[in-house]
Amino acid sequence: MKEQITTILQRQSVPDPLEYLQKVEKCIEVFESESEPVRPRRSDGGPGGIVHLLKGIPTIIVPDLHARMNFIGSLVNLQSDEGDFFELMSEEKLQVLCVGDGFHRELDAKDRWQKAFHEYEKGFKKHHHMDEEMRESLGLMEMIMELKCAFPRNFHFLKGNHENIGNEEGGGNHPFRKFAFEGDMVRNWVLQFMGEDFLRRYSVFEKSLPLLAIGDNFLISHAEPQRFFDDEEITSYDGEAVHGLTWTANGEAEVGGVRQMLDHYLSDDAAANSLYFGGHRIITEKYRLRAEGDFVQIHNPWKFQIVFLKPGKLIDLEKDIIEIPGKING
Repeated sequence: MKEQITTILQRQSVPDPLEYLQKVEKCIEVFESESEPVRPRRSDGGPGGIVHLLKGIPTIIVPDLHARMNFIGSLVNLQSDEGDFFELMSEEKLQVLCVGDGFHRELDAKDRWQKAFHEYEKGFKKHHHMDEEMRESLGLMEMIMELKCAFPRNFHFLKGNHENIGNEEGGGNHPFRKFAFEGDMVRNWVLQFMGEDFLRRYSVFEKSLPLLAIGDNFLISHAEPQRFFDDEEITSYDGEAVHGLTWTANGEAEVGGVRQMLDHYLSDDAAANSLYFGGHRIITEKYRLRAEGDFVQIHNPWKFQIVFLKPGKLIDLEKDIIEIPGKING
């Protein structure tokens, strides 16, 4: 597995569409086979929007990735006194939860996005800069798929607002643009170079990603919950829940919604000393608290930092948020 991650990291071209699509299909099969206790089912029998994490083992929370393949490269090289990353994952002595947003490089690729925009305007007759973006975005998500298929019970990736390869409007999804027309640029590139069937099946993969993760004494979603969402809304991927767990901007959340979520989804004992983690909005510091200290933002795009939570211990943000590479000892 480590060799597979390294191969993806070192690859200098965009992946082969057919080979990549096989991995997409395999990952969709993994989602569909997840057990009821882990992924409560939708009414149509498909995997729902909630994932229950394993109890009693350490948890790593990974913030927004945005095509940062080197972040995953650093993550899988972590060491502890009990073993390396792959040993711990294989023995289910560790679990990993990524908060989403695999596509679209951010500030460090602003110039490239603007150059790629000119390629997009001319119908991708030349597409070097867009190829570089897609090599990284698809490569990052290929790593995620490899890890999910290898460790289906203890590796999870949540849906973020950037998990919208079709640049759709509806069902809680919205078209995306920031430095250029990133959402439409990606959609058009995929249609032109990967094909319509690839776009359709990758969209199915995205819509199979969970929205909310429930841990021992913590919750995780991509964004701060816009309001309280009950089990049925999240499990069924209700449009308001998809939007409200992936798109919430600072200041948009209802007062008390985070605490209501913690009290509802965690046991009474756990909820009393619990926190809700998310990414979505950029921060420049180690973490940023919202919702009267109940919600922790962790997306600092200038650092490879993770949250390392140990079972049976109170969360200490100063100690539990660490920059990698590094050790993950208790």
